[in-house]
Amino acid sequence: MKEIVPTPPPLVHNAHAEIRDLFARYVVPSYGRFDLALSHGSGSEVWDVSGRRYLDLGGGIAVCSLGHANSEITEALVEQSRKLVHVSNLYYQAPQGNLAERLVRLIGPGRVFFCNSGAEANEGLYKAARKFGHDEGRFEILTAWNSFHGRTLGGISATGQEKVKKGFEPLVPGFRHIPFNDLAAATEAISPATVAILIEGIQGEGGITPATAEYLLGLRRLCDERRLLLLVDGVQCGHFRSGEFQSFQRILSGVPGAEGFLPDGIAMAKSLGGGFPMGAFWLRETAHGVRFGEILGPGTHGTTYGGTPLGCAVALRILDVVERDGLAAHVRATGDWLHGRLEALVREFPTVARGARGLGFMQGIELQPREGIPGMAGSDKAPSMQAVLRLHEAGVLTIPSGNQIVRLLPALNIRRTELEEGVERIAAVLRSFA
Repeated sequence: MKEIVPTPPPLVHNAHAEIRDLFARYVVPSYGRFDLALSHGSGSEVWDVSGRRYLDLGGGIAVCSLGHANSEITEALVEQSRKLVHVSNLYYQAPQGNLAERLVRLIGPGRVFFCNSGAEANEGLYKAARKFGHDEGRFEILTAWNSFHGRTLGGISATGQEKVKKGFEPLVPGFRHIPFNDLAAATEAISPATVAILIEGIQGEGGITPATAEYLLGLRRLCDERRLLLLVDGVQCGHFRSGEFQSFQRILSGVPGAEGFLPDGIAMAKSLGGGFPMGAFWLRETAHGVRFGEILGPGTHGTTYGGTPLGCAVALRILDVVERDGLAAHVRATGDWLHGRLEALVREFPTVARGARGLGFMQGIELQPREGIPGMAGSDKAPSMQAVLRLHEAGVLTIPSGNQIVRLLPALNIRRTELEEGVERIAAVLRSFA
């Protein structure tokens, strides 16, 4: 007898559950992970293990500067891996020297140290500041409330968020927190032990809050008057994410009196390697009459993997692509367009959203308090988390920032049509809550 209905196939192997089980059994549970198991990506799209497609507007938290599986990054990795992968920093090698030169040209006269992450880059700034102030007994660094500077002991001590410090006391001494964008508070907080002020150009984890031009210029004057170092954590807001190489360059563009503005040190990472783990910090050539770029002499700082030929080759290729394809201008223009669209959503859904903030491709939607949002009041989750989870259901990846902000940190080369798709899906989610 002929079989009319074919025999059902065996149950599809549940790869998602298997991956979750591996994490549950073998991975330190230090992350509150979303219930997604991603498989592969291309550009600004990623797919999970079941084949479902997502538009990635989170970019690995501002890391994937050229998106996923970028062919030119792959070529750089393959080409360099056939020559040298790692030789240690006991030797000279061209990719590191060439990358340092490119970064200095993008910032200003100074020197670059390469490391592996943003937290390490910030640690380098702390050490440079302490070395600068050591002979005078100055070691204290003022940082901002709501700042984020990494997960090392030094990083959480510097971070202006109490939640990251709990359970790790005693903290590293020498850090005090001041209100962000408040020059008077910074002036008042300076003590005889203060050696530096460290801020983010745009606070990321703290809610997508840009520094004002007046604040940046005022801090520079204050540091010049008090012989303090002005340090910038550009780990998330740097590398063209604002539409200029560093966010302070975008914020101060065209501002009278800002010509020649430079901090004394900058931490970099994330988009620098486009997914390849890489960090760096830049030190100004001269600060307060001291050759600050050379303050960390032989034996004072080091790293095993920082500045490998492989990592530097990738970072150089990313800079080539950004320059060739005019991505800084693309981020400025498209970011302005995106900001306008987000502001329109705020006007359309005032019971759910109350503001749009940020610059370039570092933007956020500020949500109303949970109790005032009809579709959120029944949950104990923060509004930002509820919105991010609902966006997952809609096929969009975004990043929560605090309790109220949904962050958008897309690839620098994302197309406007893709962002249009993302905005439409965000609108649908806001509508569902309203």
